[in-house]
Amino acid sequence: MKRPPHVPQRTCVACRQGRPKAELLRIVRTPAGLIEVDPAGKAAGRGAYICRSEACAERAVKQKKLNRALGAPVGEDVLNTIRRLLG
Repeated sequence: MKRPPHVPQRTCVACRQGRPKAELLRIVRTPAGLIEVDPAGKAAGRGAYICRSEACAERAVKQKKLNRALGAPVGEDVLNTIRRLLG
């Protein structure tokens, strides 16, 4: 009997809801210390996930949850990129 395929789960830093990894947007702090959006979810570095909703993105920014999860301040350019991808 075949088992169903494994679906990786991740937790949104804003709403703390677990979802399949493919449904979330990954923000990464690269080994060089840069913060960038990782739409493919494959970049090396420390990652944090947020739901693909403007409400979760705004909450993650306003409450500095992305800063805490990544261990570095998230710049306005990254926030604008997130808004553009979700909007």
